[in-house]
Amino acid sequence: MTRRPFIPALLLVAAAACANSGARSASAPANALPAGSVESGTRIAGSPRHGEWAMIRTGPQDSVRAWVVYPERKDKAPVVVVIHEIFGLSTWIRSVADQLAAQGYIAIAPDLLTGKVPLQGDTATQAAATAAIRTLKPDDVQRQLAAVGTWGMQLPAAQRAWATLGFCWGGSTSFQAAVANPAGLKAAVVYYGTAPAPAQVARIRVPVIGLFGGDDARVNATIPAADSTMRARGGTFSVNIFDGAGHGFLRQQDGKDGANLAATQKAWPLTIAFLRKHLGT
Repeated sequence: MTRRPFIPALLLVAAAACANSGARSASAPANALPAGSVESGTRIAGSPRHGEWAMIRTGPQDSVRAWVVYPERKDKAPVVVVIHEIFGLSTWIRSVADQLAAQGYIAIAPDLLTGKVPLQGDTATQAAATAAIRTLKPDDVQRQLAAVGTWGMQLPAAQRAWATLGFCWGGSTSFQAAVANPAGLKAAVVYYGTAPAPAQVARIRVPVIGLFGGDDARVNATIPAADSTMRARGGTFSVNIFDGAGHGFLRQQDGKDGANLAATQKAWPLTIAFLRKHLGT
């Protein structure tokens, strides 16, 4: 298991200024950070990018609603499917999608709890989402994600390539997407999600990056076996553990006495560099 060296980041003030500026190029700086949960609503409200709701057919008897954000660029863009936490499709997840679009990607955040929980505005309560998400069948979730990825690649502005990026429950689900390896999937990004069992990891054929808080023993206990399995078969699993950061550090950037923000400043540039390498821009 490897630890990445520290990567200098812009000051938070500079990052926020960049994120809230006017029209952008197709590829914002890698260390222009997503908003934390407190600032996420303001970030979306001030975004110059086009975001819209879509209903995506995912099977003969089901669909998911999704938040889709388009980058400002002249050419076609790769697709990133953003998988929400156990708390469901929140304003914060939508703001992460907006930041990915700022950096050149068509970002699609599906609501995998569509029709299963009551909404307050466009967001479920955390308690309702947490209860409902435990009723989901993993095979159905992966079927729906594959359908969302296919839908995204068929957009007129899209390239025929996509990646998954998920947080917490969504991080584990992103890892499972790498196991499922649906058509067109090029890479998987895992933020503090548990790894699949080694027998499943052995089936992975796409590169995976994992970004973990150092103070997250429950999740981190699953890393060594996955790392060993990927290495044994010559796969790519880039493991990055940030000392002092907790579970959910990208959302809770104001937590852990600065460690969560420090982890965010390191993790996000690694994420964008990984996507650019394996998915393109």
